Amino acid sequence: MLAKCKCKNISKTKLTEIIDGLPEENIIDQLCEFFRVFGDSTRLRILYFLSCNEFCVADLSTLVGMQQSAVSHQLQTLRLHRLVKCRKEGTTSYYSLDDSHVQEIFGIALKHINEVLIK
Repeated sequence: MLAKCKCKNISKTKLTEIIDGLPEENIIDQLCEFFRVFGDSTRLRILYFLSCNEFCVADLSTLVGMQQSAVSHQLQTLRLHRLVKCRKEGTTSYYSLDDSHVQEIFGIALKHINEVLIK
């Protein structure tokens, strides 16, 4: 790795701290997989709707304009990556974002894109 900062703006100690703080390769791989899930427009629309409210598959299907089986498939991917969770009420399953982190990530990304588009 780098022995020192080539532009001399960062001390060797600070550079060592930065390099030592790099997550392990398996964590980097998990981050790649995590962000890859966000790379699908259908999943992003589903996440948007779920950031607003809890919905059943039938409602999500109507909102995204796809068949229930296709929405169920996308929900399965989102559940596998722990971005959404499901609760049952009788025979109906209701989906929501898994936790506040997902809400924050989605919200921050949306805010960033809106700011970029304004510039």
